[in-house]
Formats: sequence, C-alpha cells, structure tokens
Amino acid sequence: QLALASTAAALLWAAPAHADKKDLLQKAVAAQQGSLDDLARTLTEQPARQVAMLSRQVIGQAVPADKQEATLKQVDAELKKYMEGALPVAKASANKAGKAALAEQLDKNFTEAELKDLVTILESPVLKKYQGLMPELTSALAEKVAADARPSIAPKVQATEAAVKKILDGA
Repeated sequence: QLALASTAAALLWAAPAHADKKDLLQKAVAAQQGSLDDLARTLTEQPARQVAMLSRQVIGQAVPADKQEATLKQVDAELKKYMEGALPVAKASANKAGKAALAEQLDKNFTEAELKDLVTILESPVLKKYQGLMPELTSALAEKVAADARPSIAPKVQATEAAVKKILDGA
C-alpha cells in the first residue's frame, strides 16, 4: 500500500510539472510569432526577388526601350499577385508546421527552468523594443556596409560581368 501511495503521489506531483512545461512551451512559441511571420515572408519573397531580377535583365536586353516601363509594370503586377497568394499560405504553414517544430525542439533541448528563463527573456519589453527597431537598425547597417564596401566590390562586379558576358558571347 505504501508503494502504491508513493507512486500515486509521484504521478500527481509530476503531472503539474508536465503541464507547466507545456504552458511554457506555448508561451515561448507564441513569443516567436514575429519570427515565424518573418520566415514565411522571407521564404515567399526569395523566389519573387529572383524572378524580378531575371525579368529586369531580360527586359533590359530584349524588350524595346519604349516598351520596357510598361513591361516592368506588368511583371511587378504579377509579382504582387504572387505575394498576395503565396504569403498567406506560407504564414499558415509557419503557424502550423513551424510552431510544432519549434515546440518540439524547445521541449527536447530546454529544461522547464530554462524555458521559464527563456519566456522571461522573450516577453521582455526591452527585447520587444529591440526587435521592433531591427528593420531600421538593419537598414542603417546595410547602408553603411554597402557604402564602405562599394568602392572595393564594384570593380570586381564589373570584371565578373564582363567575364560572364565574354563566356556567353562565345557560347
């Protein structure tokens, strides 16, 4: 009887801890919603950027100058339609598969105490403020790095473009 009572007490004691960890997992995943949305946007925009870049190259080379602007507008309209259709699908996938994958990895790699600390960090007003500034900070950083690197990289880009053009012309 004592062993049975001890087992029952242990099960009752363990159940709230498991429930607490699940609650912490849900909070940690919920705090990452912005990151999941950013991932969905990045995955959606990447092919659109590639299509836009290739389209602009083709338009610049193969479309008569007087039709280039109109053609670019048509391509931009198609890319906008793509984004409007694909982004909700990617976000839904991020919400479904992404949240489950994130929760699984957090559960596997963090103890309950670590999750508690993680949730405190993720819900911190300072972190939220910092994350809100990330687009502005990233833009400012990219601008400074590009301005600094451009003089050194531009000649390399031009040399590479000339070498590729020579290869393509000879093909």
